[in-house]
Amino acid sequence: MKKKIITLSLAAVMSVSLLAGCGKTEEATTATATEAVTEASTEATTEAVTEAATEAATEAATSSDASNSDKPTQDRSGNDIVIPDEVNKIISMAPSTTRFLIDLGLADKIVAIDTNSYTYIEQLPTDVQQFDMMSPDNEALVALEPDIIFTSGMSSFGGEDVFQPARDAGICVADIPSSNSFNEIIEDLQFIGDAVGESDKAHELIKTFEGTIDEIHAAGSTVTDKKKVLFMISLPSAEYPSIYTFGKGTYLDEMITAIGAENVTGDQESWVSISEEEAIAMNPDVILTNVDYIEDAVNVIKTSAGWENVNAIKNDEVYYIDAASSNQPNNHVVDAMIEMGKKIYPDQFADFQ
Repeated sequence: MKKKIITLSLAAVMSVSLLAGCGKTEEATTATATEAVTEASTEATTEAVTEAATEAATEAATSSDASNSDKPTQDRSGNDIVIPDEVNKIISMAPSTTRFLIDLGLADKIVAIDTNSYTYIEQLPTDVQQFDMMSPDNEALVALEPDIIFTSGMSSFGGEDVFQPARDAGICVADIPSSNSFNEIIEDLQFIGDAVGESDKAHELIKTFEGTIDEIHAAGSTVTDKKKVLFMISLPSAEYPSIYTFGKGTYLDEMITAIGAENVTGDQESWVSISEEEAIAMNPDVILTNVDYIEDAVNVIKTSAGWENVNAIKNDEVYYIDAASSNQPNNHVVDAMIEMGKKIYPDQFADFQ
């Protein structure tokens, strides 16, 4: 039941961008990037030589701060942050961030994770600690002496900054709100790469991510049978009678559109909940779900009373999509897109791996 509550909370919070950051001042000001020193003039005059010498001296004086000046000065929430020159101990309080840090080859630098990142525990150091992202033990966090703590919108759900004690201890806390688009995901990934000193690796992973999205769009553009898709983030129950799903302005809606399908709730905004009656009336051709808090969610949907006349049920087009790839806004959403494409349009996506 705890996993179900976390899943439903995630669906509710995905649209919330809450402020949290490193070295946050009472009145946040926009940080300005250090301007690059201009190249010396090569004109063969005494004045030019003097100018070049002066410029070289300035450049030498600031070289010691170059590594720090290349790091972000604001987190993804827009709060001022000061990231140490060397980032050797990282705490990740979001599974999407944890997975990307592993992709960057930094698993050995992760000293603690949120409990939802347990999926990746086998790829992390054996002594990695785990914390509740919404109610962390700040005393234990501070004792780890991390160089940076990455948080998410879930960490500040309800408006309380649960990592304030870590900030008060002088630890850099960088907030990454839940992303709502491919572009925001890309910005998140580059921010993480820049923050940990792996800008080039992040850029390469982003290039692969963007290239795969382009290939998926190309395959989706050949689809002539635009199927209507209902994506269930939750299943209705006596305790939670609504179905959580999403409309436009979300990366999951972009995913469905990219493969050439139509989101049945695409006329609505952001993250939404609908009743069973509304969902049935939409008569989707395909039903997707990433619910993994119950066993065999697909069969539960197929055998639900009142759904027998829905096209997706009649045509046996109800599919499970990997929860980690679809729930976590990082470069692996393309894995979920390919999975969706191969199940809904097997001919168009036959060559995708």
